[in-house]
Amino acid sequence: MQHDEVIWQTIRHNHCSFMAKIVTGNFCRNPYNVTGICNRSSCPLANSRYATIRDHEGVFFLYIKTIERAHRPNDLWEKIKLPRNYEKAMEIIDKHMQYWPKFLVHKIKQRLTKMTQYRIRMRKLQLKVREKTLTLPRKETKREPRREKKAEKAALFDNKIEKELLERLNKTVYGEIYNYPQTEYLEVIDKKEKEMKELRGTVEEEEDLEIEYVEGDFEDNDDMEDFGGPVIDKDLIDDSDDEDVDNEDFAQDDSIGKKVRSKGKRNVIIEVEHESNTGRKHKVQKMFGGDE
Repeated sequence: MQHDEVIWQTIRHNHCSFMAKIVTGNFCRNPYNVTGICNRSSCPLANSRYATIRDHEGVFFLYIKTIERAHRPNDLWEKIKLPRNYEKAMEIIDKHMQYWPKFLVHKIKQRLTKMTQYRIRMRKLQLKVREKTLTLPRKETKREPRREKKAEKAALFDNKIEKELLERLNKTVYGEIYNYPQTEYLEVIDKKEKEMKELRGTVEEEEDLEIEYVEGDFEDNDDMEDFGGPVIDKDLIDDSDDEDVDNEDFAQDDSIGKKVRSKGKRNVIIEVEHESNTGRKHKVQKMFGGDE
């Protein structure tokens, strides 16, 4: 059977793991202590009949310990939930602790009052907007600038390497066969294509500006004679088409509709070709003109 006086003498004079000695006095760190002071009436271990109030995430519970459950440590404390209303919570405490010592009932009610007060204060502080002081780790503040500098140097170094390789490629230093990474190869090709498109666009604009349209001149008909077939001057044609002309006076030419000049006269000869099964025959029609 549990003996409260023996437990208290052992804890008080020998050793207690919950006792904290301070200049102002001795305090108890046990979560079931009502007052937080290390004394005979407030010790939860040295009192077989004891009660207290605890907070679980903003909800208050009344814990009651009786000597009938001392042989069952798992069921030693009876847990009763208290409402959020202060007056109703007081009524429940009076109902369950009707025949308990008045000192203990008074301490429990006093504890409930303090807990409701700091719960109200916590709500008000949560509604207020306050500045938060955040500490910056010294190692991270020094490490980040160093990493940024290293990254900048690496980027500049990569750009220099790329330029140097492109210059060597243009100079054909490595020959004709190359093995490049595909991503860098595609980037270079895209840049070259963009440059070519820009050059083409500028050249087309310049050509469009240089083109001009001029009115045609048709006064000289000499150039058009080659396209219209044989040209015959009506003034040179004479009615005596049936007269014979010596072959010596004419020089036969292979071209069609060519003007031939004789010794004393200007004539026009038209040569027409006819094809047959036996071969090709030539028929010459002569037209005479006047003296030069």
